[in-house]
Amino acid sequence: MISKEKMWLDVKWATRQRLQYIEMMAWYGGVVTRGDVAKAFGISDAAATKDLKLYSDLAPGNLVYQHSVFGFVPNEHFTAVFADLTPARALPIIAANLAVANGPYGAELIYGLASASLPLPVRLPSPQVLAQITRAIRGRRKLRICYRSLSDREDRTGQDNPAQRMLEPHTLVDTGTRWHVRAYHEESCDFRDFVLSRITHAECLDTPAESGGQYDEDWTETVSLQLAPHSGLDVLKRESLLLDYGVASDGVIEVEVRRALLGYVLQRMNVDTTPDHAMNPNAYQLMLLNRDEIEPFAAWAFYSGLS
Repeated sequence: MISKEKMWLDVKWATRQRLQYIEMMAWYGGVVTRGDVAKAFGISDAAATKDLKLYSDLAPGNLVYQHSVFGFVPNEHFTAVFADLTPARALPIIAANLAVANGPYGAELIYGLASASLPLPVRLPSPQVLAQITRAIRGRRKLRICYRSLSDREDRTGQDNPAQRMLEPHTLVDTGTRWHVRAYHEESCDFRDFVLSRITHAECLDTPAESGGQYDEDWTETVSLQLAPHSGLDVLKRESLLLDYGVASDGVIEVEVRRALLGYVLQRMNVDTTPDHAMNPNAYQLMLLNRDEIEPFAAWAFYSGLS
């Protein structure tokens, strides 16, 4: 069989997207038909047939035609060639109802799988503000913003006239509940997080940024979170939690995290960060084992309501 690397080089990008869809649909839907491919990409049945034949030529035996369903099903020895079928990559694609970046397809479930998400309030900036931020990141330029901080430690001029900040942004971050931008803050001479929805005005300047992500040590350096099921849970619940995280029954849940993101991960995973694990185990099902190592990089997560 042709190597996967050679297939990627020889197949055009647009065709490759359709071959990836064929694999994902076949694996997670159980069958992929000519009509599926045609609907997902807005192409003719003849073009979809051509793609299915190309897939069979490049990955012979991977899919087998089954007359009872009028489509192709995975062979028992099926191996993904074009798509990343790991659940971490597949579930967001299925939930977003995407075959390619120019989806979604409205009420048409292109994988035939319904999904739902929490109706959380939107916490996003205006398109104009976001465009200035992204242009500054892409162009490696300075960014002037007006920012409404919630911190009492910072000087604010009032909600009607928020303080101006001069930033050098390098990365957008999704914490699962909000977006922020990681940036060098000229006034404090350090790297900080700025919540996008609190930026009321932004201006990408022509001045080149002098710093970058490579100088942000808390961004470039990682640390391993050492977690375990809460000691307040009974044995069966602790074993079930370890199964949840794919860890052996006597193991530790290890999560490699950028130091700058430690606090957000602790929040998102509802980790009990108290020294004596005193929080409600039913609400905080995990406890932090290497507290002394983590606390210096995420102090706010230990003293702002989590402990």
